[in-house]
Amino acid sequence: MSESMKRPQVTLIEGDGIGPEITAATLEAVAAAGGAIDWHPATAGMAAAERHGDPLPAATVESIKRHKVALKGPLGTPIGAGFRSVNVALRQQFDLYANVRPAVTIPGVPSRYTGVDIVMIRENTEDLYAGIEHYVDPRRSAAESIAIITRYGSERIIEYAFQYARRHGRKRVTLVHKANILKLSNGLFLDTGREVAKRYPDIAFDDMIVDATAMKLVIAPERFDMIVTMNLFGDILSDLIAGLVGGLGVAPGANIGDGGCAIFEAVHGTAPDIAGRGVANPTAMMLTAAMLLDHVEQGAAASRLRRGLHAALANAETRTGDLGGKLGTADFTKAVIAAMT
Repeated sequence: MSESMKRPQVTLIEGDGIGPEITAATLEAVAAAGGAIDWHPATAGMAAAERHGDPLPAATVESIKRHKVALKGPLGTPIGAGFRSVNVALRQQFDLYANVRPAVTIPGVPSRYTGVDIVMIRENTEDLYAGIEHYVDPRRSAAESIAIITRYGSERIIEYAFQYARRHGRKRVTLVHKANILKLSNGLFLDTGREVAKRYPDIAFDDMIVDATAMKLVIAPERFDMIVTMNLFGDILSDLIAGLVGGLGVAPGANIGDGGCAIFEAVHGTAPDIAGRGVANPTAMMLTAAMLLDHVEQGAAASRLRRGLHAALANAETRTGDLGGKLGTADFTKAVIAAMT
């Protein structure tokens, strides 16, 4: 077997706006960290719509089907293209039911908090994002959206959270819901969680109403270890926990399905106002790539990449402008590589 056949084959979607810049920086850093990956470029989002007339071309879908793993930069969704979101379409296309969003304090990154280390596990395919909505009258003066919560979907995401906790040495899983009001749908999610928790006596389990969770996250985030919740609440709270550690610019993300299929993505926006200026911060994309390296069993390279990032961010002289430093994308990448050990 040739060496290239042994290397992970990964679909690469550089994204829109600042996507190409932070993707190029990330590939450079991954290679310097010792990551051995064969990248297969593909397009999606605004770039794909402009080039191919489709924000999610069939060739891109086929590439992900073939390689099972993808690294994706931020995507824009063309207005009127038929997609509520290209990101949502990708998650549903490949049944990537687990959205994984770690938020960890990085020394040197400006933040109101210290010592935050929370992993958000969000159900990624059901709830209000299932896409069941319609107008209820001919004049379109009222609309209805339907949240779908199934026992199957609930069980597999909660099971995933507990399995993640075991693999990563986590001590507590907190299930977030609104079952005090939404007694059937959220009640089903909560009841399922309590049943799943019985299978994991080694991991502490509790549940919390979503509004109380939001309050406690900003009062005492250190109280949380892992959170598992439904799609809408997870979408909101995952950005909240990113804010606890400095924002979406330092927050990675992954979408995981069964059979090894996974799309790793920078969760921030495309930032078209700074695209092409060489000042974008590639931290979130690099941290996302580190998650990918762990996924393809290149943990040593992932650790080197994270060490380089943390060392560069700890020094005010080697941060990007958005974090109070003076470096642009290219020089920050050099600093990250120089700091790898």
